[in-house]
Amino acid sequence: MVIRVLESTDEKKSPPQSSGNESGNVDVIHEKGYESDSDPGLKEEQPAAALKGVKFVHGEPVITTGEDVSRFLVDTRDDGDPALTFRSFFLGTLFAGLGGALYEIYIFKPVQMSVSTVFLLLLIYSIGFAWATFLPRGTFAERIGLPRLAPVLDFINPGPFGLKEHVVASLVASTAAYGSTAVNNFAVQKLYYDTHVEALTAVLATFSTACFGYGLVGILRPLTVYPSEMVYWGNMPTVSIFQALHFDTAFNHSRLKLFWTAFGVMFVYELIPAYIFPVLNGVSVFCLSAHWAQQTGRINQKTVDAFTNVFGGANANEGLGLLSLSFDWQYIGANFMSWPLTQQANSWVGIALCYIIFIAIYYSNTWNSLSFPIISTSLFAPNGSVWHQSAVFGTTFQLNQTALDEVGLPNLTGSTAWYYLTSNLAIGGLIAHCVCFWGPYVVDSVKQARNKTQPDPHWQAMQKYDEAPWWWYGVLLVLSFFAGLIVVLKGQTTLPWWSYILALLPFSTLLYARMGNGIATNQLMKMVAGAVNPGRPVANLYFSMWSHDVVSTSIGLAGDLKIGQYLKIPPRVMFLTQVWGTILGAIVNYVVMVSVVDARHEILVSPEGSNVWSGQVIQSLNSAAVTWSLAKELYGPGGPYFIIPMSLLIGLGAGVVQWLIFKRWPKIGPIKVDSVILPIIYMYSGWMHAGTNSTILSSVIVGLVSQLWLRRYHPAWYRKYNYILGGALDGGAQVMIFILSFAVFGASGVGRPFPTWAGNPAKGNVDYCNGNGALD
Repeated sequence: MVIRVLESTDEKKSPPQSSGNESGNVDVIHEKGYESDSDPGLKEEQPAAALKGVKFVHGEPVITTGEDVSRFLVDTRDDGDPALTFRSFFLGTLFAGLGGALYEIYIFKPVQMSVSTVFLLLLIYSIGFAWATFLPRGTFAERIGLPRLAPVLDFINPGPFGLKEHVVASLVASTAAYGSTAVNNFAVQKLYYDTHVEALTAVLATFSTACFGYGLVGILRPLTVYPSEMVYWGNMPTVSIFQALHFDTAFNHSRLKLFWTAFGVMFVYELIPAYIFPVLNGVSVFCLSAHWAQQTGRINQKTVDAFTNVFGGANANEGLGLLSLSFDWQYIGANFMSWPLTQQANSWVGIALCYIIFIAIYYSNTWNSLSFPIISTSLFAPNGSVWHQSAVFGTTFQLNQTALDEVGLPNLTGSTAWYYLTSNLAIGGLIAHCVCFWGPYVVDSVKQARNKTQPDPHWQAMQKYDEAPWWWYGVLLVLSFFAGLIVVLKGQTTLPWWSYILALLPFSTLLYARMGNGIATNQLMKMVAGAVNPGRPVANLYFSMWSHDVVSTSIGLAGDLKIGQYLKIPPRVMFLTQVWGTILGAIVNYVVMVSVVDARHEILVSPEGSNVWSGQVIQSLNSAAVTWSLAKELYGPGGPYFIIPMSLLIGLGAGVVQWLIFKRWPKIGPIKVDSVILPIIYMYSGWMHAGTNSTILSSVIVGLVSQLWLRRYHPAWYRKYNYILGGALDGGAQVMIFILSFAVFGASGVGRPFPTWAGNPAKGNVDYCNGNGALD
């Protein structure tokens, strides 16, 4: 990398001098500006004022803030190529099916993973490039004497596969791959209430939820999309690769070679930990030692149970997986290769607390925890058996008080109760953090949007395009409202119309945009639902769907709008792209959900699950809906879980105290007080309440290697290859899992397990932590 310092006359000067590092590896620009020779993404001259104090390593700027992203990582170049063509529409629609199906399959996995957008975009690029190269164009029709055929051929193949076509096709597919969280409600009804939700009801409900969320995004664009600090860090791999493929042709060969090599290797490799050798999902020295001691009679059963609770974690709801190493990439994922180090550091604090607190809650018998599994999202009777839900709510999905008196109140596991508590802590902390720390930013953003003075260079470059009018989003909100109202009045929701309207009156998008990870607000919405719809768990589900799920959907759609801003996709094309992708995703999600639930019903309702399938997400939704429908008895004063709703106020108060400390002492030792993000710490301190936990240490290691070592000390390699590698690994693993799910895991019916051997034990947990009756 050669750094050139430029005067306004473009006269070349000597390179900037090293600051604080005699080896010359770390530079700070103090002069007129800089320009990079090695990457077209950095070819624009940067003014010295913008570069003052910027840190360089080996001549590469270290990307830290949103402003750094806008200045150094993402080019403002706009070639003006077409965006919405038959080719982009067709490819987007085709791969929306794959993305939507993968998302829904992972809902029923022990660990929830997102579908890699990088994988989808590179697959689309390869097919789009082949399409442009090998399909005939209008000139071919003229050469063979059929000039009337030329417009048709040009319509089908408009020429080189450009950046904007590529982005539109990929965003249709990735929008579908965000999945419809509303479909999970229908899975709850099928599994726990024996209700078949009609396809038309499902499509109307998911359209209402998703498109209402998109309308909300449109209204909030000045806050959540336009400013530089609204990065959506998880989308950085996507943006970087788009520009690398279409702007930086000199590096394309090496990048694509790395992608397809890593994709192919991971595609083949994933067959091993996922199917042939599942022990690799959770290699624990402690579990193997305990197994050996158990076999030789040198350890008693109580100790084996404790080892399983603390160190076991390869199977769903087995244990905390402390110090286990996972070699199964499908559960590790590339998210930790893109999330900012600040976000990850806060999450590590939360994870460390999670280990300590879960163990303390369980072994102190808080909330009667010793009567239940250490980890499970199911509801239990006081004696530890599964709570008889159908007897209490019957076929009307409404509370039968007499039956409740006979059966007794449901009980949560200690881990689930703590998860609910930390969810409310996080919501209160989120509100306090946004108001106290980011309040001035919100005010400035609104003023900049009103005065059209937003300084972000990408927003400024978009001003030549017609913005999607506000009334488009307004019409979408109205259509979504009436679609939802039809579902409420005609479907089996038990939700009163007035409660539906209340649900639509709901700050997680802000946090997600800045840090790459948001806070789930569904617990707050379920609290409200329980208050206005007592004794109606299904109504609680739908209330949450039209409140929290609207926000959840809006986060993904806002991130896509930011991609459109970075890559100069006309706003009106973005509007159509996302609406179409949302509708496709809803349909595909519903079809796959029905297939999996019908085929794997028994294992999805079991409290434990397996290392392949788990109903933890659906169980958690149902448990929250049931318990909050009994809010007065469970969460009211005198109830066993009264602290859970109160934690909302505790989280709010702690956030205000942090802000007061920050005003007095902005920095305590080496730590900046405002870099401590309490809602993230709260969220991760309840992170291991369900699913497979053997992957956590491996994920932390991936984050350290990528964000601490590569990003800081090898920024050139990081910027050119980090995201490509992550997308390739995710893509290879996810395609293999898609194939295995239907071929051998039984997503469509009959499962075909791999023959038993030491790496695939016939009985017990796959990591050999066989306490708690695993061998029974």
